Amino acid sequence: MLDTSSPRDRIVTAALRAAEKNGWRDLSLGEIAAEAAIPLGELRSHFQAKAQILAAFSSAVDQAVIEKFPAPTADAPRDRLFDVLLTRFEIMQPYKAAIARIRNDLARSPAEAFAQLGPALKSQYWMLAAAGISGEGGRGLMRAQGLAGVYRRAFTVWLEDDDPGMARTMAMLDRHLRRAESIWRGLERIRGGLHNIGRSLRDRGKADRERPAPDGAAPIAGGQI
Repeated sequence: MLDTSSPRDRIVTAALRAAEKNGWRDLSLGEIAAEAAIPLGELRSHFQAKAQILAAFSSAVDQAVIEKFPAPTADAPRDRLFDVLLTRFEIMQPYKAAIARIRNDLARSPAEAFAQLGPALKSQYWMLAAAGISGEGGRGLMRAQGLAGVYRRAFTVWLEDDDPGMARTMAMLDRHLRRAESIWRGLERIRGGLHNIGRSLRDRGKADRERPAPDGAAPIAGGQI
């Protein structure tokens, strides 16, 4: 996934390797540069903060997933999302030890953890796209946020899942995707009901405005007296 012939990818790989050995919280950019065997100035030309290195790793995973799903399959949306997210975990598997140490350190560093919220949501936008599901507009944002919640729960299980087949991760992912699908359908029914009520009220108002005035009464124009 990461091309070590690329300076950016070499830095990301080195950061993960150093984090696995020494943790993330106190890891300096100088130590990452030394691990990557490049001058600190060259690292600075690519990244200005450790948070950017993590975002680059997340983006590289996004790209690797997308390349495995060039076009959506004919499966149900929930099944497509299951395949996409499971593929994401498979791609991250070689970096699992480093990811676990980084996650533990971020849990003790709220500011650094907060910096990853944007990239995390962007990743779920691309996971929706890989599954052939729109992430655009307000409804798309709700989908991405909901999927981020599902992914976060499955991610926690994945970190502790020692089974090469990821049985626990698969079970958690399936269960929460089904639950999310049920919640989304409920929201869609509510949305549809509100839409029908609004349309009924608009139609009634239009009929009232167009109703002929009684004999002897002043006509109503444009709904204004």
